[in-house]
Amino acid sequence: MVILRLSNGKYRIYSRKINSKTGKRRNLGTFDSLAEAKKHEKEIQFFTKS
Repeated sequence: MVILRLSNGKYRIYSRKINSKTGKRRNLGTFDSLAEAKKHEKEIQFFTKS
C-alpha cells in the first residue's frame, strides 16, 4: 500500500495495483494524521495476509 499526503493536509492510502478498467489506484481510506493511516494500513495487511 501507498500512503500519500493530500493538498488539504490529510493522508490517503492507495493500493499498489492499478485497476485495469480505470487506470488508477484504489482508494483505501482518507485519514487526518499519518499515525491513523499507518494504523489502518496494518489492519488492512492483517486481513489480506490471512
